[in-house]
Amino acid sequence: MNADDPPLRPEDPERTLALAYAPAAAKEALAALWVLDERLGAIVARTENPAVGQMRLTWWHDALQSLHGSQPVDPVLVALGRAQAIEPAALLPLIDGWEALLDPLPLPEEALAAYAAGRGGTLFRAAAALLGGSQEESEKAGQLWALTDLAFRISDRATAERALALALAGRHAAPARLPKPLAVIAALARRDLRRGLDRPRHQGSPGRVLRALAAGLTGR
Repeated sequence: MNADDPPLRPEDPERTLALAYAPAAAKEALAALWVLDERLGAIVARTENPAVGQMRLTWWHDALQSLHGSQPVDPVLVALGRAQAIEPAALLPLIDGWEALLDPLPLPEEALAAYAAGRGGTLFRAAAALLGGSQEESEKAGQLWALTDLAFRISDRATAERALALALAGRHAAPARLPKPLAVIAALARRDLRRGLDRPRHQGSPGRVLRALAAGLTGR
């Protein structure tokens, strides 16, 4: 990644908004974490043959595992390699979490729990290491966020309802205060959780933007 290259930015506009609340020194690595998560999610979303999806996820697994002994050219890997607060091997459960979604639908609770811990828990824990927050507390919030995010994205209604039920069951374990970038997306997840599946989320709506701004200012 050269100095002239454009900065990494997630495709999700709400994560881009959350990125504005990150300290300057953490922005590149945090953006890389979120872009990595989006790329893994895109692999799973496009996969029709689970074996092919597993092969593509394995490429990222191997790339992260060997990151410090290689010279990557992918901007995400370059940025993560520069992030001293993140050990690449600690991100491997993120791939395992996404891989759990390659199982046949509807997904059982065990697969959803593995997904939530692997994706949300790992992502928020790594982000907290960058941002200076409690990694253990952030991990709990990440699991709730991942389950809620899945519930509003997956086409299988039974899996969506099961994911939302798991998120509701664990909502009291999530901390009230988080590092501000995490607080933004966690607050929006809690909003979605309260409203339920029958009220679709609309990114950019005035209510969501106001909730995100409030979380960015207060950390809750």
